[in-house]
Amino acid sequence: MEILVRAHSGLRYVVLGLLIAAIITAFGKKSESNAPYSKVYLFAMIATHTQLLIGLILYFMNIGVKVRFDMMSDKFYRFYAVEHLVGMLIAVALITVGNAQGKKGNHAKVFTFYLIALVVIFLSIPWPFRNLGSGWF
Repeated sequence: MEILVRAHSGLRYVVLGLLIAAIITAFGKKSESNAPYSKVYLFAMIATHTQLLIGLILYFMNIGVKVRFDMMSDKFYRFYAVEHLVGMLIAVALITVGNAQGKKGNHAKVFTFYLIALVVIFLSIPWPFRNLGSGWF
């Protein structure tokens, strides 16, 4: 279990780095009408889906099974049981749609979807300064 928590926590930086690289790539290509599909879009999507898979395993092994409605008043449990999960599912969906747009050659939409997903991810990460029991790694 500890290995999965560490992997999930450390992989966030890989996901963030790949998303930023994909956004920069899409920004550079959005004015070109026939620019080729970039593998950075695919790598960002694979990393986010891997992160989602690890997160869902952790969720159902740990918090998801133990959540009760009376715990929703506690900001720690509410964040991990609802806010983090929903925010990340939305971000993964946006990245998946953005990747599909990249395959069609629509780099402006890739830029938009990936940028919105990055903002949602930043808001949904349990950063240490939010006092949610999480560290930098």
